Amino acid sequence: MSFDAVLLQQIINGLSLGAMYALLALGFTLVYGILELINFAHFNVFMLASFIGMGALELLGLSGQSTILGGSALAGALAFAFIVTMIAAGVIGVLIERIALRPLRGVRGTAAMITTIGVSYILFNVVLLVFGAESKNFPNPMPTVSWQVGGATLHLREVLIWIVALVLMAALHLFVNRTRLGKAMRATAQDAEAARMMGINVDRVIVTAFFLGSALAGAAALIFGLYYNFTSFIIGYTAGLRAFTAAVLGGIGSVTGAMVGGVIIGLIESLGGQLIAVRWTDVIIFSILVLVLVFAPTGLFGRATPTKS
Repeated sequence: MSFDAVLLQQIINGLSLGAMYALLALGFTLVYGILELINFAHFNVFMLASFIGMGALELLGLSGQSTILGGSALAGALAFAFIVTMIAAGVIGVLIERIALRPLRGVRGTAAMITTIGVSYILFNVVLLVFGAESKNFPNPMPTVSWQVGGATLHLREVLIWIVALVLMAALHLFVNRTRLGKAMRATAQDAEAARMMGINVDRVIVTAFFLGSALAGAAALIFGLYYNFTSFIIGYTAGLRAFTAAVLGGIGSVTGAMVGGVIIGLIESLGGQLIAVRWTDVIIFSILVLVLVFAPTGLFGRATPTKS
């Protein structure tokens, strides 16, 4: 395979990874934009959602060595899995906000952020105790359909991942910018007290942010399982830290920034592994995180705002 074909192949792989990281980064940015809270529990909501997605596919009779589906059967199976996983992940996010974070709403300082770390470890250890430390084979109903593009191979799997990610990101963009509740979210992000005085139900806005962010993490978790064909109790930290870096790079609090940052990190991981060495990709990605925090803390699309806490 020529260098150009290898480069194109890695760009295809990077765009698939970037779609997953973008969806996961959106969960960080939605919550931070409204509460200025980094929700570290988001890492393991993603991880738990991957097991929920695996269970949803297994309910349809699919397993780690699943039968390949096609046409309407594939579309129906994927739609069912995405709906179940996203709703379940969204409910988990709402429960975290209602049980663990709402009582700390008026507490200044880092208490809420530290609480999300505790919740993250609870989810991590519950999954470890229930499912064990071994990786689980993820049901893969995708047919082995592929096309040759410029010497690279484009699989149906990647095309479906791109379509799902683009639809979800476009839907979120329209929701935030065109709906009444989306405008309330933007108003609350700018000034929660002023929004409350204007009659906006801030509690409802916050719950919506947690639900949507966690639901998108659920979609990212299912994409992870379909792409890598496995899940494990440890994936929350490996994928979550990259998605957090994507959110910071794009400008945490910026929806557009999370999308762009996710694609950039996905491409860096894929191209860095090919052009340099796989073992150096983490060094590159987290060096970017440090450099952005030191020299450009608002990221690519973020804006400096007065702290609310």
